[in-house]
Amino acid sequence: MQPYTIEHGSNSRRKAVEEWLFGLDLVSPSLRDKIVTAWVTTWAASPYQELSEMPYSPGAPHYRLERHVNDVTRNGIDLAKRAAADWGKSVDNDILVPILILHDVDKPLMYVRESADKVTYSKLSHELQHGVVGAMLLKELGFDHTIVSTVALHAGNSPFHGRNHEAYVLHYADYFATDHALMLEGEDVQPYYQKHWR
Repeated sequence: MQPYTIEHGSNSRRKAVEEWLFGLDLVSPSLRDKIVTAWVTTWAASPYQELSEMPYSPGAPHYRLERHVNDVTRNGIDLAKRAAADWGKSVDNDILVPILILHDVDKPLMYVRESADKVTYSKLSHELQHGVVGAMLLKELGFDHTIVSTVALHAGNSPFHGRNHEAYVLHYADYFATDHALMLEGEDVQPYYQKHWR
């Protein structure tokens, strides 16, 4: 069974996605349309009636996916500006901004909210890694290969990561927002920054 079917959605769903996402004004109209379609597609295939119901992660059940996506997009845009000003490394907004906005487009399909305080992994999350499902969707919608591959490989548990500049920006923007989400859960939740990797 397919995890999703491309869904262009009703005007009300498209409007809700457009009103939620920060940064859509920074990309071309055709990219904007594809970004909205990607989010409408996973929303339509998810168990969630409202965007605000979508969880970010089992480790931070109170932090909404809505907030995380915009946090990452803002962080990434700020980081890209600093990299351009300080290091002479500029990025193409038609590559970077879709990566930032779409990096977690598959999360509505990967997590299930059981209660206000509990989020668990979906059946699909045991079949395909987070990022891969999103990349499959983006490939089907005709996104640039750099966008598709960066979304596919961005997760911390990916066996390797992209080497493009946009992938670096996403990584630090995402983990900055992730640590914020984890710290909001309370002092007993350890942010990634404090984890020891072997």
